[in-house]
Amino acid sequence: MGKHTHHRRQDGLSAPQKRDSRGLQATAFAPKALLLSMASAMLMYAPALYAQPADDEAKPAVRKSAATKAQPSGEANLAEVVVEAGQSSTYPGGHVSKNSRIGFLGNKTAMETPFNTVSYTDKFVEDSQARNITDVIAATDPSVFTNGAIGGWSENYYIRGFQSDTNDMSMNGLFGIAPYYRTPPAMFSRIEVLKGPSALLNGMPPSGSVAGTVNLVSKRAGDEPLLRISPTYMSDSQWGGTIDASRRFGQDKQFGIRVNGVYQDGSGPVRQQDLKTQLGSIGMDWRGHRARVSADVYMANDRVDGVVRGINLGKIKDVPAPPNPKTLVNPDWSYVSNKDRGAMMRAEYDFNDNVTAYAAFGRSKTKYEYNGATSSELLDNKGTINTMIGQLAFDVDKKSADVGLKGQFNTGPVSHQWVMNTTYYKHDEHDYGVRRVAGADWITNMYDPKWGKTVPFNKAPISVSTLELTSYGAADIMSFLDERLQLTLGLRYQEVKSDMFSPGYKTLMTHYKKHALTPGTALLFKATDHISLYGNYIQGLTKGDSAPITAANYPKVFAPYKTKQAELGIKFDYDKLSQTISLFTIKKPSSYTDVVTNMFTSGGQQRNRGIEWSFIASPIENVRLMGGASYIKPELTRLAKRDNEGNMATGVAKVQGKLGAEWDIRAAAGVVTLSANATAVSKQYLNQENTLSVGGHTVYDVGARYNAKVSGHPFTVRAEVKNLTNKAYWGMPRLSNLSLGAPRTFYVSGSYDF
Repeated sequence: MGKHTHHRRQDGLSAPQKRDSRGLQATAFAPKALLLSMASAMLMYAPALYAQPADDEAKPAVRKSAATKAQPSGEANLAEVVVEAGQSSTYPGGHVSKNSRIGFLGNKTAMETPFNTVSYTDKFVEDSQARNITDVIAATDPSVFTNGAIGGWSENYYIRGFQSDTNDMSMNGLFGIAPYYRTPPAMFSRIEVLKGPSALLNGMPPSGSVAGTVNLVSKRAGDEPLLRISPTYMSDSQWGGTIDASRRFGQDKQFGIRVNGVYQDGSGPVRQQDLKTQLGSIGMDWRGHRARVSADVYMANDRVDGVVRGINLGKIKDVPAPPNPKTLVNPDWSYVSNKDRGAMMRAEYDFNDNVTAYAAFGRSKTKYEYNGATSSELLDNKGTINTMIGQLAFDVDKKSADVGLKGQFNTGPVSHQWVMNTTYYKHDEHDYGVRRVAGADWITNMYDPKWGKTVPFNKAPISVSTLELTSYGAADIMSFLDERLQLTLGLRYQEVKSDMFSPGYKTLMTHYKKHALTPGTALLFKATDHISLYGNYIQGLTKGDSAPITAANYPKVFAPYKTKQAELGIKFDYDKLSQTISLFTIKKPSSYTDVVTNMFTSGGQQRNRGIEWSFIASPIENVRLMGGASYIKPELTRLAKRDNEGNMATGVAKVQGKLGAEWDIRAAAGVVTLSANATAVSKQYLNQENTLSVGGHTVYDVGARYNAKVSGHPFTVRAEVKNLTNKAYWGMPRLSNLSLGAPRTFYVSGSYDF
């Protein structure tokens, strides 16, 4: 297959590669990460200080309904909490929503969710000047790790120590509809992260990611008309802008339309690298008394000239010092191009107050083309690299659907919120290219690279493949003790079918058809109105492997692999402090051929155990904090090479600490907000032997924005410097050993509401 993901490493369980760490020794790092989070640990000691009196007069009215009325996002929601006047739907600062979509369970508040979730708003996207989804979810969440590179062929992030594929994001609950490798966040009102596996809730994603689920919720028109123009700038000379316009129509404003556009083009912060983004989207919705309908259509083009691929250590025994972070260590003539087109529709109907049906269908197409390094191997300790050129392209047509029924009833003192659904996903993919262009290898030095002429692209057919995922799920949320105790039980049947053909569908090369049953259970106890305790057991599914022809048990084919998570947590939610502490264990299987028996087995395993603490707080007036800390032990528990069992998986930081702060100051006719952000990451191992590693690093960002009204219209100016100290550091990308983190980068934007 031609895609990059077909060559990805398996979260530290693949065959070891020779890498080195002596050039970058791990610093005394863990204290740094902990200090960042401990800077606000005082909030833990007296949460009651920040709470308002819990009397009846202080409590806002909240009502629940199984049938959602006039849901702005057009989603199917089970037992949605409808907030009446007096209660905000976001935490202080408006950057994080209190609601998230929990798969087919629908929208729930954080305190009623027995999983660890976070939901970022479009205000956070605007204020952080985020250019992609990774910029959003990795900014302050200690559970999310990214290598910090800019201009790669794909977004890159880990959740709870496992890599997640960007094409496994869902859009309004449907897999396969969002842009494939890089997604502009401008057309979304919320970006939701559910941490850990979620096969019961969402079904199996196309690439089988088990790290977590990122769901993108489309913007919908508000009751008031909107026309917002926002010019943007990123150093060194990338200019552009965005437009956001919406309006509702009808006597009861039942029909709405929202249009978003993005255009950004020019040179980025890395030398000899140009970045171009184009996006156009239209979101429409109609809301009636018993029915709701929404539709979305978009086009997105993304191109990087001078694409980052990273370098491999090869046989070198020392990790080299990183070059100047503005250096492009891959060919300056290389490029990657993504062209995505997508559309979806969702409808729901309330049969009565207790039963609602919904259906959603979407389709998208992606055209991808990459011409550049497939491997850049270090040849000596002086930085000499040999770059091998590959040319990869694919066209993929994706279809996705979700049909369900939900409702509620009572059996004595027990209330039931039930849901059942079926999901369907299919794609047809045509792969082209040449994995290694003969005679195109290029030798240069990464500290002062000189590149030759462009290698002409050869779009030779490679293969055709299909993937079909069908699932049937059901769950029941049983509530006891006046709904303070909730037990969720569910089961999903998942079928996976895939075929690979020679070009033109002429010859069937491989065939896979297997199924799996995946259960899930969760328990939530509302100790008080401000404290919830929860636990869950849930699985993730990944397509099983087939024994190679050289194995003794060829042609053995394995059923979908089951990644298993057990989690315990506690959530606090006061007016000025919200925090979650969770403990988890995730066991992910893998395959290998036993060196003694020559039997191909799925008995490999990586076990990630960790603890996470995340918080959002406003300890004093006009000051807001957001961040946390995490510790993960990513242990290789079962491997073909027994000597490496018990070692740490590659590319995973054991310790992360993140802290973001904002301070509002009244100035002139408006408000100036000063902001700062710090991310501290511990070392990451580069091989299964744990003899090579890159050291930890800390990156600082600072910024400011000014909000005012001009002629009665909202006006905002924002400026930010990321990687303030121009820290040079290595991160581990998806397909190579080392990738440079982004250099010091300046961002400026403004917005005016007409």
